[in-house]
Amino acid sequence: MGDRQEVITVVPLLLVLILAIILFGAGFAVKILWWIALAVLVIWLLGFLVRSGGGRWYRW
Repeated sequence: MGDRQEVITVVPLLLVLILAIILFGAGFAVKILWWIALAVLVIWLLGFLVRSGGGRWYRW
């Protein structure tokens, strides 16, 4: 009987721990994606500035 009670107590704790790890990983990934998006935006804006001066310095 004691073993079954321990399993019933441990399973919700493991589920909460797994959920916390997934949410932490997703939050980290979203933060990295925001920084990448910001870098791409800056490069894109620089492309417009350089392009208005004459030539095209990138090919997309």
